Amino acid sequence: MAAIDPNGTLKGKTALVTGASRGIGEAIAVRLAMEGARVVVSARTAETGDSKLPGTLAATVERIRAAGGVATAIKADLSSEADRERLVKEAVAAYGDIDILVNDAAVTFFIPVETFPKKRFDLMMEVQVWAPFHLSQLVLPAMRQKKSGAIVNISSGAGIHPKPPYNRRGGGTVYGMCKAALERLTTGLASEVYDDNIAVNVVSPGLVDTPGVAVHGLITEATKDRVQPIKYIAEAVYQLAVGDPKIMTGRIDYAADFLKQIGVEPSELVGA
Repeated sequence: MAAIDPNGTLKGKTALVTGASRGIGEAIAVRLAMEGARVVVSARTAETGDSKLPGTLAATVERIRAAGGVATAIKADLSSEADRERLVKEAVAAYGDIDILVNDAAVTFFIPVETFPKKRFDLMMEVQVWAPFHLSQLVLPAMRQKKSGAIVNISSGAGIHPKPPYNRRGGGTVYGMCKAALERLTTGLASEVYDDNIAVNVVSPGLVDTPGVAVHGLITEATKDRVQPIKYIAEAVYQLAVGDPKIMTGRIDYAADFLKQIGVEPSELVGA
């Protein structure tokens, strides 16, 4: 039975998870809390009414606390440099230096290149590329000092180059660009901080039934067989967060394949 273990492998660790008001980010926050981490969850949707989509930071925190875990919410707009700096400052004030950073937040528009507005292009790049870059900059000094830490970035198969036969559908190019950039950031940063015992990895979820996926209509009759349970992504993030940073770093892993490779079945999530 799923439960919070206050003396788990992440006891005494502080985790910051962005995009945690719903979907993948919420599941990741829950999984880390199950292992005893003190979890700071962040998103723009703090309370009911902040978004048209279901899910709030308040609900994520309540889910964790109701099971006996430790969590707090900090509302932040990751397109704002000031909000990113405030987020890390308040997270550290709440629970101490960040040991695990999970960059899950995203804002996405599916529009063909020909008509993609610069304003939306800039917003996607800011939230999906520059924000993970900047948040990493903000947490790295403490990680370097402790010679310990983990950064996990959430990517997508959209970052892989399209291959023939091509089709006439458009709209995913900018999203793919963002994810490709995030993956290159991951491998480059992993190289830079290797000697500091800091792991930097990517988890690519595949197709997951989340509110964001639903609003974009990505699950159809043609794709429904590829849908992956959300617990696989949460488990993969946890395993990478506790892995040996000398071995398990600079990876771009697809959740189900990764778990199969290391022989781990995903844990059920509390409050599911």
